[in-house]
Amino acid sequence: MPFAPDETAVVLIEYQNEFASEGGVLHGAVEAVIAETNMLDNTANVVASARDKGVSIMHAPIMFSPGYAELTRHPYGILKGVVDGKAFVKGSWGAEIIDSLAPHETDIVIEGKRGLDTFASTNLGFILHSKGIKTVVLGGFLTNCCVESTMRTAYENGFEVVTLTDCVAATSSEEHHNAIKFDFPMFSKPMTSSEFIAELG
Repeated sequence: MPFAPDETAVVLIEYQNEFASEGGVLHGAVEAVIAETNMLDNTANVVASARDKGVSIMHAPIMFSPGYAELTRHPYGILKGVVDGKAFVKGSWGAEIIDSLAPHETDIVIEGKRGLDTFASTNLGFILHSKGIKTVVLGGFLTNCCVESTMRTAYENGFEVVTLTDCVAATSSEEHHNAIKFDFPMFSKPMTSSEFIAELG
């Protein structure tokens, strides 16, 4: 059954220079999987097709004030890597959304992402509900981290969830494929970008 454009939102998670551009703090960690999946070109195709059909395009960048005052003084896990690398600082080049996916005036930029789950500290849920969105389509970084965390919460909140398997990347091919094979089918409808475009009503 085709997706209804007015009830569908494409949520783009952390398509920022730190991950997606040469010179970004975390680019080296994801570069191989970006190339393997061709995720940047695939995502641009999805966004162009979806925008033309009236699908809501939402950008979910993560960013912090200089000094990371929003986080614990003793971060651990993936956020420790962000702090140690001085990544995603508000106003910096690294925190900017990449040029090829720069938000259009009709797009929505989700504000307040400070952690892994895009719903946790942002206005995403409010916006989705206020716009009558029923289907949430996810792409971005990292396959097994922010994308997966957001996928699980969207599923728990009753949305139809689509994960774009060739519009995501992780820090290793093994982690990427493991998440897609074992986790994504539990909480979403995994499909390629071309399969999603073909299903757009």
